[in-house]
Amino acid sequence: MLATTTSPWLGHISEEDVQLYDAAGFGRTAGFGTRPAVLVIDVQYRTLGHERAPIQEAMREYPTACGERGWPAVDRISEVLTAARSAGVPVLYPHVAPKDGDTPGGFRGKSPSLASPEPTAYEFPAETAPQPGDLVVPKDHPSAFFATRLLTHLVELGVDTVILTGATTSGCVRASAVDAFSYGFKVGVVADAVYDRTERVHAVSLFDLASKYADVVPAADAVSYLARAAR
Repeated sequence: MLATTTSPWLGHISEEDVQLYDAAGFGRTAGFGTRPAVLVIDVQYRTLGHERAPIQEAMREYPTACGERGWPAVDRISEVLTAARSAGVPVLYPHVAPKDGDTPGGFRGKSPSLASPEPTAYEFPAETAPQPGDLVVPKDHPSAFFATRLLTHLVELGVDTVILTGATTSGCVRASAVDAFSYGFKVGVVADAVYDRTERVHAVSLFDLASKYADVVPAADAVSYLARAAR
């Protein structure tokens, strides 16, 4: 069943729609494997802003910033990272590479605000910044897998499960989850460690991911799983 009293999409998906998905057989729990990796997707100042400010204020710094709608997820990501590193679980950072006039893709026509001219926009916040031994994977497109080294890294590490955190739930997290699923990985999305610009879009995206592609879990469950998967 997709709907519980703790579902992060509660209140945004109608009971009728939930029942239709249940009747179709969507939303089963697939479970995780024994060789996980944690992905921290696009947690950069460009998706947050430098201050824990309301989203409207954060957007004055970077139009793509989520402000206070993203920072609570950063706190949960920090907890997941602590657990992963303590357990010897690999941590990888697919992140938006600086975009310029030579960057390929359709963003210039569809969403030119993605190309921030400020170098600081692409920096990682200290709370969740890469540490020695983590793998940093630049990307130009929504999926962390598309035209990057990520898949090769995961294969070399012997990973069977990817635990996704970061931004945005409806964009690069979703695209990465679908590709991870398509490549045969078991996929987890940490509900309170991903973020988006609006609560409704965030909730609907989690509902759809939980229906078809991933097990959506809270950070506390992800931390417990990573501890059990210690290498």
